[in-house]
Amino acid sequence: MSPYEEVILEHWRNPRNKGRLEAPDVDVVEANPLCGDVVRVQLKVRDGRVEDVRFDGRGCAISQAAASLLTEMIKGKPLCELKGWGDEVLLSALGGVIKTRLNCVLLPLRALRKGLSSR
Repeated sequence: MSPYEEVILEHWRNPRNKGRLEAPDVDVVEANPLCGDVVRVQLKVRDGRVEDVRFDGRGCAISQAAASLLTEMIKGKPLCELKGWGDEVLLSALGGVIKTRLNCVLLPLRALRKGLSSR
């Protein structure tokens, strides 16, 4: 099993930060109309940093696991840093190059970018 597959399976079976926040500062939903995946990302922001984060949604193991991993990666980070993240940050954390299902992997990152665009 590749490192990518191991990370995906671990986060899919044991998702981190799954659920909803009460009164989030950022609440954004992004969907992939080609496959039907939907990811909601919610943030609590304090002093320009991600104080707390949750995700929710439905879809394939890849999109949901990527959302779980992303929430772990962004907690405590300054918003200005997150705004500069390229796709490679999430792809690297997943353990390498993703050749297929790239839209599924990047769906939560697109949701985060959409939510940060207004801040």
